[in-house]
Amino acid sequence: MSYVPPFKPDPRLFPFRSRWFESRVGPVHYIDEGAGEPILFLHGNPTWSFLYRGIIIRLKKHFRCIAIDYPGFGLSIRPSGYDYTPGQQAGIVRDFVQHLDLQNLTIMGQDWGGPIGLRVAADELPRIKKLVMGNTWFWPLDSVQGKAFAYVMSMAPMQTRIVSHNFFVEKVMPMGVKHRMSDEVLNHYRDAMPTPASRMGAAEFPVQLMAAAGWLRELETDVKDRLGNVPLLLTWGMHDLMFTRPTMDRFRESFRDVRVQRLDAKHYIQEDAPKEIAGAISTFLTPTSLAGGAD
Repeated sequence: MSYVPPFKPDPRLFPFRSRWFESRVGPVHYIDEGAGEPILFLHGNPTWSFLYRGIIIRLKKHFRCIAIDYPGFGLSIRPSGYDYTPGQQAGIVRDFVQHLDLQNLTIMGQDWGGPIGLRVAADELPRIKKLVMGNTWFWPLDSVQGKAFAYVMSMAPMQTRIVSHNFFVEKVMPMGVKHRMSDEVLNHYRDAMPTPASRMGAAEFPVQLMAAAGWLRELETDVKDRLGNVPLLLTWGMHDLMFTRPTMDRFRESFRDVRVQRLDAKHYIQEDAPKEIAGAISTFLTPTSLAGGAD
């Protein structure tokens, strides 16, 4: 592989073997840890598989834990001519799921990982066993706070700050956690986007909050038509300013078998509450007679 990732993660914080999927747009980074029924973890903006480290460390004893970095994020390639739309990202993830031939699959998605994961689940329904969603959505954005965020982040001055000054990592992420991240943790998000050119995906995702309305409208229909009977666990940060309790309740209205784990967390629930999320997932995926929380 001639592609060189932007940096090498600290093995003390990210003690996983990096693997590579030769996607249609170039090398895509992922980790694949543990054994058992597979769980695919999908990140949002501006994060990458590093976000799930605390969950995977706890779950890999009993489950096969897979986390992918979309093109333009984490250690994956920044492809030339790539538009970074959720539809494109979902297509790469779908190719990846087919490549690994994942069966009895649970998909966890948060932020943009929710719509992307639900798109893949709807398209690959025979492979899907259960779903885990946290602080995300799957319909055209219609909340006041969501529209306001999308509008501000899509304006030219803010787009410049995202690309030139890494605004999402430097400002949005620290505001999106209840428990302060250490500098060495935050540096793993900084180092994954070291140059303006490496931040195009992070800049495009907020634009897509409104630009992808048609894609989200089709997704909403397909989720309700195809996924309503799939068991769903909601791991929800109750202090998120954008994806609030009414957002969570819309999931509960669309799925018939729903469990809820409320978290003392803001938007980036994986940073705020990895132990609680891992425990909830372990209980959700383990038969009642064998259930026991993650360490």
